[in-house]
Amino acid sequence: MDCTPIIISIKTTALATFFAFIVGLFAASKVRKIKKFRGIIDGLLTLPMVLPPTVVGFFLILIFGKNGWIGSLLDKVDISVMFSWQATVIAATVVAFPLMYRATLSTFDDMDENIIFAARTLGLSEMRIFWTIIFPNSLSGIMAGTVLALARALGEFGATMMLAGNIKGKTQTISIAIYTAMQAGDRQTAYEWTIVMMIMSFSMMIAMNYFNKRNKKIIKTAK
Repeated sequence: MDCTPIIISIKTTALATFFAFIVGLFAASKVRKIKKFRGIIDGLLTLPMVLPPTVVGFFLILIFGKNGWIGSLLDKVDISVMFSWQATVIAATVVAFPLMYRATLSTFDDMDENIIFAARTLGLSEMRIFWTIIFPNSLSGIMAGTVLALARALGEFGATMMLAGNIKGKTQTISIAIYTAMQAGDRQTAYEWTIVMMIMSFSMMIAMNYFNKRNKKIIKTAK
């Protein structure tokens, strides 16, 4: 079996999860404070989660294609995103971001505001309040969002197919390899890749459940 789809998937998933984690955490921390037009902003940030992957891929082409507003700028310095490995990371990040954002925001909203108010009266800066109070108390939800984002990035297909294409050894992830095998009538290879994908995804779910259980024990001990 050619192992390049596994390598490409792991590299893509790792980077996409990292970017989704950073951007999702930042977005959730900002939206948490918003009162006016929060519903509209939240809807826009969550949109990639409810849109069909092909529609997300279409919008990414409009942005990163040669005639897109980012793609045209990159084209001037001889950088092309379309049909590159970087395109797989972009597509996976975009579809994984809403899961990270929503899980984190829900956890932030469940925080007891009185703790934050008390910290402010003690003179703590907003940055210190976030990293010493909000972040540690929301760790379970943040990690759950991270695992969900990781699983979504690993299984991404539609947007990746449209933006990065199906180039063997370059942009062909496990999901695309399964599709290619089925198109070619190679059910054996499709079964093998499906088993690999199921093992990887199931391992992530086990890891998330273990972390949540461990985190609850830590919180109980602290109390």
